[in-house]
Amino acid sequence: MGRKSSLTDDQWVEIERRHLVDGISINALAQEFGVNESSLRRRIKPNKAEPKKASISLQALAEMKVEVDAKAKHFAEQLGALPFAKQQIVSDLARKLTNTSEHMASAAEISAASSHRLSRMANQQLELVDEVDPMKTRAQLESFAALQKLANISGEMPGRLAALSRGQPPEAPQSQEDVDQELALLLGSGGG
Repeated sequence: MGRKSSLTDDQWVEIERRHLVDGISINALAQEFGVNESSLRRRIKPNKAEPKKASISLQALAEMKVEVDAKAKHFAEQLGALPFAKQQIVSDLARKLTNTSEHMASAAEISAASSHRLSRMANQQLELVDEVDPMKTRAQLESFAALQKLANISGEMPGRLAALSRGQPPEAPQSQEDVDQELALLLGSGGG
């Protein structure tokens, strides 16, 4: 860990702003603020090998802001072209969609916790199954299968939402009939 900087946080922000926005060279800023050029370079353009504090550069954020601002302007123009009553409908629908998204995310979080708990309970039952002759401990095997089935069902919604948030198509959920057939085969009753 290096020694404490002689510059204040505000001075560092000013240096970075003047370099990125005004295009002043790091060398000129180092001379003006009386600090080593390599110190400024490390702070403003950290080495890729060093851990980054921010996950995205200020330049990339600025470019994103320009894009978002352009979309917001376009949206404002489109909305402004509507009669006031229709603008209100758009606002109401947007609020409803936001609320729905928040509620779905909350439900997915609860379902993920339920899936985790059910999996843990299933694992406890599996620990009781006789590995040499599993049918000797059929009740525990059936408990395991039922709990794991519930855990898998509980985990479907959070899994689909997680896939969507990563931009991936979610897997189709397994049909109840397929799950029941697999369970029956597992328990040795020969199918659905």
